[in-house]
Amino acid sequence: MNEPNDDRSAEDDASRARAERARLARIFGEVLPETTGDERGDGPDADSSGSKSDEWLKQQRPPHYF
Repeated sequence: MNEPNDDRSAEDDASRARAERARLARIFGEVLPETTGDERGDGPDADSSGSKSDEWLKQQRPPHYF
């Protein structure tokens, strides 16, 4: 059985962990974002079809690959 003390201790640990993460984020910034760039859709290749990156790749290929 869980005693009330155990529940409080777990809550305190979780609260301390959140506070520590927030403190580190204030000091160092967000090290790793929660989502990746392709999930967010931001950046230079933000269009949904991916045509900009495909076009860039085609422009970079040497002539003997055509």
